[in-house]
Amino acid sequence: MKLSIIAAAFSIVAVSGLAHAQETVATGTDAILAGPGITMGKAATMPLKYVEIKDTDLVTSKLVGVDIYNKQDENIGEISDIVVGDGKSVIGVVASVGGFLGLGTSYVVIDPASLALADDDGTWKAYVDTNKDDLSKAPKFDYDKINK
Repeated sequence: MKLSIIAAAFSIVAVSGLAHAQETVATGTDAILAGPGITMGKAATMPLKYVEIKDTDLVTSKLVGVDIYNKQDENIGEISDIVVGDGKSVIGVVASVGGFLGLGTSYVVIDPASLALADDDGTWKAYVDTNKDDLSKAPKFDYDKINK
């Protein structure tokens, strides 16, 4: 009797594992909720899953290089990088400000919640509520000081 109960319990676990392995593909924003995020290390901690990207989703390669404007529609910087915190979500947008042809450029990290993105006739633009002078005075970000 005990053996049949153990066998039945094992069968339930095995079947639920198979059902879990046949999960559907997570899409768009739902993909963020589908897992714990990127694992730091040399071994993945979860089975391989796939994500389906929607037309409304953005990839970072489309954001890097996007010009940043203020409410007066003045170009005050450019998106240089995206910061992913703890492998889970975007926690910052690195903006390059000031400089000319790469000389004298400084970087600041903007909270993503204070940034708006818009497709302006096929060209992506970012908008913030500040001016070029205040953005230039913001705390600087130094790429050389982060772990490589």
